[in-house]
Amino acid sequence: MSPLTVLAPLSVEARAVRAGAPWAHVQRVGMGPRRAARGGAAVDADGGAVLIAGFAGALDPELAPGDVVLASELRGPTGTTRCPDPSILAGVLRRGGLRVRVGPIASSQRLVVRERRRTLQRTGALAVDMESAWLAPVAQGRPLVTLRVVLDTHRSELHRPLRTVAGAAVAYRTLRRACALAESWARALGPRQVVLAAPRASCAGVVRAVEVVERALEDRGAPVYVRRQIVHNAHVVTELERRGAIFVREVDEVPDGATVIFSAHGVSPAVRAAAAARGLDVIDATCPLVSKVHAEARRFAQAGREIVLVGHAEHEEVEGTRGEAPAHTRVVATPAEARALRVRDPERVAYLTQTTLSIDDTAEVVEALRERFPGLVGPVSSDICYATQNRQDAVRALASDCDLVLVVGSPNSSNSRRLVEVATRAGCAAALVDDATEIEPELLIDRHRIGLTAGASAPEALVQRVVGALAGLGGATVHERSVAREDVYFKLPPEVRRGV
Repeated sequence: MSPLTVLAPLSVEARAVRAGAPWAHVQRVGMGPRRAARGGAAVDADGGAVLIAGFAGALDPELAPGDVVLASELRGPTGTTRCPDPSILAGVLRRGGLRVRVGPIASSQRLVVRERRRTLQRTGALAVDMESAWLAPVAQGRPLVTLRVVLDTHRSELHRPLRTVAGAAVAYRTLRRACALAESWARALGPRQVVLAAPRASCAGVVRAVEVVERALEDRGAPVYVRRQIVHNAHVVTELERRGAIFVREVDEVPDGATVIFSAHGVSPAVRAAAAARGLDVIDATCPLVSKVHAEARRFAQAGREIVLVGHAEHEEVEGTRGEAPAHTRVVATPAEARALRVRDPERVAYLTQTTLSIDDTAEVVEALRERFPGLVGPVSSDICYATQNRQDAVRALASDCDLVLVVGSPNSSNSRRLVEVATRAGCAAALVDDATEIEPELLIDRHRIGLTAGASAPEALVQRVVGALAGLGGATVHERSVAREDVYFKLPPEVRRGV
């Protein structure tokens, strides 16, 4: 474990820290700017990471006693100190049942009450203490994390002691609990190499689909309705909801005559007919590569062939494709299912595939189909989309010389889950994380070279936040490994196209 020095201003705070983290070196530095500065000057400058831990006053009115605030920056009378990204620790504490906020912490030279508290609140700081800004220089380039537990609020200020007794007990227990939970995070501290896969993150189809919703909101105003998630990423969906998009399960939830957008995964003809019957203003954001598979399904069905669709039956893309010819389509996901499949005419069988599958898994299923149906025909070109293939190739390259591969993507993203499988199959440990707070520090212990990629539905901004979170553990050197260059662009639907 990298050395961790915990600085606690008051003796009661130091007791809580020692009770929760007996493995850490805890130093009491004293209350207030002067004592903090003197105590900080005596801290060993050659140690490891520094954790400032103690109580604080809430500035944000939504904070309550026992809430934890991790500093994104420390603001003091002489300036602002940027703090390493504490997202990984924030995730550890939240999974441990604590309420955690990340944001600025202000340090004051005196007790902050009444109007002074309201003034500081208007600056955007979440909480206030009397030591952290003066302790920050102790880190001297080492990882510095400030963890403060709310003791008092604007309703129960410290100058009214009878109102803060209950808050003090809650704050003490939370500080002790937070320090106990932090052990796995402390064991993961240290510098790392981060290898970025290229290509990674949002593909052309995802970029197009998200832009469709954004433009519809700009042109038509909120609300705009979207059938299912526009792409399988929780952060993208949440941001679009914030801007006025309403996501529904089926078109019968959309008011008559309203605008509805079909997601990138495509829909069946039955859904299109239902939208038309309601007089809905339809904008189709289906990825053109998915539309290609739909067209192939129609062609095979018209030729009288039975279609075997390789994919996951519950996936929205498969639902839409199967809907093109439901009487002619069977879905299989594994070689075993392919070998057991019975069809009306074994001489007239065609196959199609979900676009986001693992190339290796798909090849195994198709080979099993060929063994069973020697006359099997398929699409002119592979249905696995270029972005899926490129991202899988990039992960194989990372897995060959990394200790761990992190894949950024939501759990319902098929292509993201396949990237984890590809890395694991290549012999490298791998994990899927929706964002930086989901990184479990146990995965990082004794792993110093981390491969990083993202599924085709995850925005690049999430990747960069993970880079920042890994750097927050003790610094990171970052380089990129490229296996392909992507310059694909899909035109927007005419309903949201602007100008020439």
